[in-house]
Amino acid sequence: MYPYSLLQRKHTEIVYETQLSTRVIPVFCNYAILYLPFDMLLFAMLTGTHINYYFICHRKLWLFSRGVQMEHTSDTVLLGKLIDESSYERKDKAIDIDGNIVIDWLDEKAGIIHEVKKSDSMEDAHTWQVLYYLWYLKQKGVVGIKGEIDYPKLKQKVEVILTPEKEAELERVRGSIESILIQEQIPDRINKRFCKTCSYFDLCWAST
Repeated sequence: MYPYSLLQRKHTEIVYETQLSTRVIPVFCNYAILYLPFDMLLFAMLTGTHINYYFICHRKLWLFSRGVQMEHTSDTVLLGKLIDESSYERKDKAIDIDGNIVIDWLDEKAGIIHEVKKSDSMEDAHTWQVLYYLWYLKQKGVVGIKGEIDYPKLKQKVEVILTPEKEAELERVRGSIESILIQEQIPDRINKRFCKTCSYFDLCWAST
């Protein structure tokens, strides 16, 4: 069963149970029971952070999906936020759409959504996060735009374009994320160089 915090939306509270055999989830809302297909519910709850964590660490993704959030304890994350807040000060920033994606800033004239990162060490995860933003906006009828990842500290930019091939891969990724989220057992730890700077490091390795 998923944690309540994972599926709580801004304007309504829901209580739910999973029925994995039929892939249908009953959602109790305002005294009415709505039976939602799992893929519809996955679309409603999946965020850019889920996509990002999928490409970094499945264990981190699993913990995050269950409401275990350690980012507030991380100096690395704080540095990233400070860079974001001090860069492109005159731009409209932190555009929240449905509580699912948060666009760092938007260049309406050029038709570009921007994601600001402090380092390119996780560039693949950053790219797929922006691709998910573009895909999500396309589901909302917003087309003809592209993305850009900005690394102010490095003075670099990376262009991101949603292609049919990337869309197909995102469908596979969403299915893989679904499989991770529904499993009861926490995924195994990984042992990568970047683990030591991860906000979940102590949680994963304190008992070793």
